[in-house]
Amino acid sequence: MAAVSVFRGFPGTSISNRPRTFNSRSNALTLFARYSQTQDIFTSRLQDSMANFPKLVEDIIQTSINTGPRGAVRLAQGVQAVIGVGSEWLADVSKLTSSTNSSTGLPTQLQLGLLSPLYLRRLFERMGATYIKLGQFIASAPTLFPPEYVQEFQNCFDRAPAVPFEEIQKILREELGRPIESVYEYVDPTPIASASIAQVHGAKLRGSQEDVVIKVLKPGIEDILVADLNFVYVVARILEFLNPELNRASLVGIVKDIKESMLEEVDFNKEAMNIESFRRYLESMGFTRQATAPKVYPQCSSQRILTMERLYGVPLTDLDSISSLVSSPETSLITALNVWFGSLLACESFHADVHAGNLWLLRDGRIGFLDFGIVGRISPKTWAAMEVFLASITTEEYESMASALIEMGATNKDVDSKAFARDLEKIFSSIQDLDTEIVVATARETNTNATAVSANLVVDERQMNALFLDVVQVSESYGLRFPREFALLMKQLLYFDRYTRLLAPNLNMLQDQRISIVSNRRSSNRNIYQ
Repeated sequence: MAAVSVFRGFPGTSISNRPRTFNSRSNALTLFARYSQTQDIFTSRLQDSMANFPKLVEDIIQTSINTGPRGAVRLAQGVQAVIGVGSEWLADVSKLTSSTNSSTGLPTQLQLGLLSPLYLRRLFERMGATYIKLGQFIASAPTLFPPEYVQEFQNCFDRAPAVPFEEIQKILREELGRPIESVYEYVDPTPIASASIAQVHGAKLRGSQEDVVIKVLKPGIEDILVADLNFVYVVARILEFLNPELNRASLVGIVKDIKESMLEEVDFNKEAMNIESFRRYLESMGFTRQATAPKVYPQCSSQRILTMERLYGVPLTDLDSISSLVSSPETSLITALNVWFGSLLACESFHADVHAGNLWLLRDGRIGFLDFGIVGRISPKTWAAMEVFLASITTEEYESMASALIEMGATNKDVDSKAFARDLEKIFSSIQDLDTEIVVATARETNTNATAVSANLVVDERQMNALFLDVVQVSESYGLRFPREFALLMKQLLYFDRYTRLLAPNLNMLQDQRISIVSNRRSSNRNIYQ
């Protein structure tokens, strides 16, 4: 465009009399300038890429060495999975085109093929444990992934098939280094629960006769996990090499975060440390009469098996059972909230998966925190902003909320805080409109002919995530990207919001004076319980 300015400013030149000559010359100069600029950018990127190429090759070679022969096995299994899901996609396309007018075109879901949320989720399920866990990570990280993928991958939370007990026995013998009968009086062959990476069996210790549960890592999971995560890492490195723009999205950084999180979850030594840290926190804060976590038996635990005290109780969504155990369900919920919020302030990590299966009211009236496979660690900066964020929800001060989110999020541009605040107000006004679905079931006792009524809260994972996705989407429209710990915190708060609606409908957990969310003890206490 500089050439045009020269022509327009040149004395005595009549543009209207010589339109063709002017257009031809200006277009040629403009095209040449753009070509030169594009060529310079391309050359610069090519130079950067070539400089990074040796490091890329080194990473790929080292990762391949670390993966070993198991990588070839997983590659073959991956090809089979792709062919299987690809066949499903082709069948769906064929069915749709034969039943509808082809001129209308295929839906977006089918156009994207195996990269669409639906077929990608099916592919992950066929690929097995690692990819199911990856799907769960996607479903739990709306700050990192598009909403349609987050919603579709909620289906990865379904129950996984159980491993035959004979294989579980083999792992127990290997890890214990002695006969199973010398450690356990009895191990129930029927699992209590079966997830994507582990299986839980009830048992009784020999000698003390204590009731315990054994969490057992499913066979071959470690090899599969390492091979799969190394493959995902290599793909991410290649994609960033081919498209440097992906560096801005920190694709490799996200993969490293996923890898670290998943490897921690399959190391039961780390889970044992998380549990013991939480138990020390409870003892130091004087909470042992109000809450507990299962005692770990280190003499019969390892990286692949975890033997813990068996706690008996009911989930916080079982209203009928809770009412039979305690006179005030509201008081029990307040206890759970104070203990959990206290762990944010005074413990090295916080329980980051407080769904109903992991948060129980025990028979003795205490709150039981179960399964510390997923924990969060919050930075002082994020927590300081989080406190302002929570306080602003209570007071409905949306400008303060916007400021807190801006402080918490990473951005490289100025944010219109007032416009951001107006958009947040629209979202949070909808929180009060969330439906709580309570299923009431009745059963008649055969002996007494009495009728028992049980009310259970149906926690809709999709609805909870939809609300949070609204916050994330609006924030991202202003250029904000949040740390994963923010997503973990928000998800737990949404769980507690649902428990509140069932157990204490009139309670405002962020405003009630009986619930402490202050951080005045954080700096002095945080390192005590590590």
